[in-house]
Amino acid sequence: MRDMTNKNNVKTCWIITEGMAGTENQCIGVAQYLGLNTEIKRISLNNPWRILSPYLGMEQKSSFTPKLLPPWPDLLITSGRKSIAASRYIKKQSGGKTRTIHIQDPRISPKHFDMVAVPEHDPMRGDNVIVTKASPNKITLEQINAAKNEFPELGELPSSPHIAVLIGGSSKAYTMSQAITEKLARDLCALDASLMITCSRRTGKENQRILKSYLDNGKNYFWDGEGANPYMAMLGWADYILVTADSASMISESCTTGKPVYMIDLDGGAKRISTLHNNLITHGALKKFEGVLNHFTYEPLNDAQMVADEIKKRFKFLFE
Repeated sequence: MRDMTNKNNVKTCWIITEGMAGTENQCIGVAQYLGLNTEIKRISLNNPWRILSPYLGMEQKSSFTPKLLPPWPDLLITSGRKSIAASRYIKKQSGGKTRTIHIQDPRISPKHFDMVAVPEHDPMRGDNVIVTKASPNKITLEQINAAKNEFPELGELPSSPHIAVLIGGSSKAYTMSQAITEKLARDLCALDASLMITCSRRTGKENQRILKSYLDNGKNYFWDGEGANPYMAMLGWADYILVTADSASMISESCTTGKPVYMIDLDGGAKRISTLHNNLITHGALKKFEGVLNHFTYEPLNDAQMVADEIKKRFKFLFE
């Protein structure tokens, strides 16, 4: 994460999440463009708020672990269900002085926040709601190019082009079956390229075994989950990016690079994420992977910067 501190600006910003990387990275991505002194806090909720938030309300000091204490920040950026309680609590305790920004659909009225940012595939709209193309994230060309220096071996893979293969797995909406994994492995083997492959816990051990049996060789790079994560460097070295359909965050991050992004379909689907896919296909940033790659260009997503610019516009006093 880049240094987000503007030493000429003493105004403060907190990021509060429950610690999930996907939601936290959305907040960090926005904060990168603000130039405020930013602190990240990770919380959990105590009962009964843990079960009933955000609908219970009546938050108090004992609602949170660790406790949230003043001095309160000038700006608060939150994402995730549990952080909604923290946002309401801090807004009340600060006497309304803390400006609250929530990333993603909070599933409650946006009136509880000063501003809400939702992706286009979510239905929430309102005067204080801004709509992004996909999910804000912390990917910048500067960062992914700098990350290349940490993994120079990826640039030395023998075949060109270099393809980043970002594999998620089974989720509430999708199933990554053995049959799909074997077909994917065969399709990837047929590409005249070097692959940089990373899997997630949701990929499953058997699916990872299948992929490794086909693809873990001297021509490709297969991250085993040990040591430093090469994800950012993979995006930097990639000529093409392949990403499984289940991960809205990895798809959003990939389409922020401006590089050709192909989606690996899985079994299943759901309306929200299918709408995301269709929106990005219409935007020209995403194509379905059908075994063949062709170069294409599009306007890279800039959702984090767009949200940050809107914050600066609506709350100018924080940046004067």
